Formats: sequence, structure tokens, C-alpha cells
Amino acid sequence: MVKVDERALPGVGMRYDFDGRYGKRVGVITHRDGRRELFVSERDDPDACAMSITLSEDESAVVADLLGGSTVTRRLEGQMQDIQGLAMDWLPLLPHSPFQHHPLGDTRMRTRTGASIVAVIRDGTAIPAPGPELTLLPGDTVVVVGTANGVRRAAQLLNGDPIELPPGHPLGRVQGD
Repeated sequence: MVKVDERALPGVGMRYDFDGRYGKRVGVITHRDGRRELFVSERDDPDACAMSITLSEDESAVVADLLGGSTVTRRLEGQMQDIQGLAMDWLPLLPHSPFQHHPLGDTRMRTRTGASIVAVIRDGTAIPAPGPELTLLPGDTVVVVGTANGVRRAAQLLNGDPIELPPGHPLGRVQGD
């Protein structure tokens, strides 16, 4: 029986890995945006990655099917990091987002969703605590913090999808621009 080690990566997702038969450590990092990163490292230094490949959500599903499915994959469906009521997610700005080339303040994120934007990742570089004047660009990833529901609403807002709130919610029903 192979023992799979499971570790939360705050703000990123989850890491699952195991000691392979031939002295290597093999694992998967499941990113919050659906990507999966397969990696191989040395058994004595599991954080030193020898090689990796990043797969989209669809590619990951195909590989899982080819390998015969996985109990880990089934457990991951819909997983969201939620620590004492606090959730965090990295939300890619999708090509159809109505906020491309608009200032961050145009999202009115906190007012509309209850989640806060704490950083923007652009070209692999973090822009922490961005101001409302920062223009969102294609390829940006917006890092949001809030309740699990607030983070879900933030993803809907950034994608231009309608945001449905429970009846009587103080924010009422709002639409993405």
C-alpha cells in the first residue's frame, strides 16, 4: 500500500505526494484555479523539484482516466481552503472578463461580494495591496480573501457572471458589469 502525504499550500491549493519505488518522490500540486502540477523530486529533499509539468483541468481529467482514476482526485472536487471562516483564492482574469483594461476600483469587489483583493499577480510578480487605480490586464491573477461564499461571488464577478445572494442579504442582488 502506497502512503500518500497530503499538505495544504495556503493560497495555492493542496500538495499530494508519495515515495516512489525507485528512490523518487512523486506528487501533484492542485492549484485553486483547476491546474494540476505533476512533479518528481528526490526522496531525501522533497521540496527540490527535479522535473514538473503543468496540466489544465481538462488535461488532468484525461490523465486521471488514463491512469484508472484516483481516490485523491475524487476527494478534490469542489475543495476550497476554508480556515475558521476565511477563504483565499487566486482568480485568473479570464479573456471575457469585463474588467480587462479597467481600474481595479471599477470591480467594487468588497461592496459587491464581501471579498477583498489583497494582491494581483502579473507576469509572475506579486503586486501586494493594490490600489483602486491599478489597471487589470489580460493574464493577471487576482488574489482575494473573504468567506468561502464571498470568494465564489468574486470569481463570478470577475467573469461577468450574475452574482446571486440569499434573500434578505444586505448586498441584495447585483450583476457583474
